[in-house]
Amino acid sequence: MSTTPSDILRKAYGDDIILFDEQNESTVYHLLKEFVYGNHTYAVLQSDELKKEDDVAVFRVILGADEQYELETIEDDEEWETVSELYDEMVFPEQDDL
Repeated sequence: MSTTPSDILRKAYGDDIILFDEQNESTVYHLLKEFVYGNHTYAVLQSDELKKEDDVAVFRVILGADEQYELETIEDDEEWETVSELYDEMVFPEQDDL
C-alpha cells in the first residue's frame, strides 16, 4: 500500500485546526499527518483529550462547494481500518531483524 505525503491542510490552516461538534463547541486538534492514498487525501488529527488516551482521529479531506477544505468522517469500516493501518506504518515503521 503506497501513500504520497500531502500538506494541503497545513498550508491552508497551519498545524492546529479547530473543529466544532453538533453543539457548536470547539476543540483544537493538532494536525499530525496528511497523505494521499488512492483517490483521497486523509488527515490524522489529535486533540489534547485524544492524546491522553493515546488515540487519534482520522478524516477524509474533501474540497467543499465553497472551495474550502473540509474534513469528512470515514463511515466505511474497511476504509477506516486501511487508512489507520497506513498511518501506523508511517509512525511505527517495521524494523528488519538483523
